Amino acid sequence: MEFGLIAATAADWPIVGQIAWVFGKLMDAIYNFLNLFGIQNIGICIILFTIIIYTLMIPLTIKQQKFSKMQSVMMPEIQKLQKKYAGKRDQASMLKMQEEQQLIYEKYGSSPTGGCLPMVIQLPILFALYPVIQEVPRYVNGIKEIYMPVVNQIMATDGYQKILEKIGNAAPVYMPANAYDYTDPNILVRVLYKFQDSTWNTLVDKMPSLETVVDKTTATMGHLNTFLGINIGEQPLTMLMDALKDFSIVGIILAVIIPIMAGLTQFISVKLMQQQQTTTIDPDNPMARSMNSMNYIMPLFSVFMGFTLPAGLGLYWAISAIVRCVQQMAINKYLSKKSVEEMIEEQRKKAAKKREKKGAPAKEINRMATKSTRNVTEQKTSVSSKEKEEKIQQAKENIKNAKPGSLASKANMVSRYNSGHNAKDKTEDSEK
Repeated sequence: MEFGLIAATAADWPIVGQIAWVFGKLMDAIYNFLNLFGIQNIGICIILFTIIIYTLMIPLTIKQQKFSKMQSVMMPEIQKLQKKYAGKRDQASMLKMQEEQQLIYEKYGSSPTGGCLPMVIQLPILFALYPVIQEVPRYVNGIKEIYMPVVNQIMATDGYQKILEKIGNAAPVYMPANAYDYTDPNILVRVLYKFQDSTWNTLVDKMPSLETVVDKTTATMGHLNTFLGINIGEQPLTMLMDALKDFSIVGIILAVIIPIMAGLTQFISVKLMQQQQTTTIDPDNPMARSMNSMNYIMPLFSVFMGFTLPAGLGLYWAISAIVRCVQQMAINKYLSKKSVEEMIEEQRKKAAKKREKKGAPAKEINRMATKSTRNVTEQKTSVSSKEKEEKIQQAKENIKNAKPGSLASKANMVSRYNSGHNAKDKTEDSEK
């Protein structure tokens, strides 16, 4: 239920809300387009909507895959660098490590955040998808109008707010009155869209006068929500429980097919993505082990969520995973035509252009890009001849001013003796 509430309120978040509004316009356009041909089915709308969105995201996916492929080449060097500075926590070592690590990224025309940018861009997009899928009437006027006769009759009933508050606080609706204004017709439409058969029955029991209009609305929505015999507005778990009670084999199959597809297709998508990795997972790397575990946990999580949320969301997950699988196979084929060296060269050229725009000289760019970490050495400080002379004079002054009996004074005495002896020898040589 918490996930449902988060997904429902995501449309009110900054940035995500604006993206959801755009996606809502797209969903509305798809519904109206299909309606021109007499096709009124939310399941088909979700499928087309998902295909279009993920097709538009192909450039980001390719960019991310390129980075992953290059990262598999960079990681051995980065790991070697990390081992080199393992245990060194002083500031000089840390700065040196950062410098050498930056040189590695420069060599490959990349950056530490190179793979994060596509993910950061995709994150609000993915968040914006959920409210559009989960709350279709909020964005599709054609669906909203189907609920308006019920809404108008509900709002004309005395005490309707308290009745809806109780329903809104219960599963599977979970739209509590303290978070939503039940005097707003648009909110009531969103509430009614979450109703399942049992919820409609509860509403009719509380408001018997609604029976006729409710029957008409549920019949229309049943037609719109039915996809391959599955009511995508219902929770698969509820459908499964009903099928088990009736011992319906067909009902059981229809109840489990979408959640199973959601998990299976996601698992296949992950495996296809891993084909781009040219290095094996390091068993000693905790992060790598964690990522490998997530490859199995996330599909299982999708199966679980597919059972507990409306089947429409599960359908979206399954279709999105299928689209990703097809895209991944195409991307794998595209990237297989390019060697890692070619990708690196392309990235280096792009990085060089970016740096040139920022004013960095081309020669410096090439030097930084081709420089390897093994060539990084500390610069040795040199002392000028003037500084040397000053130090020698200072040492002589210290000897002259040495205290009697000190080692320096004895050295001074020996020096004077040697100087006198040398002067005497020179005099005798000149007389000869």
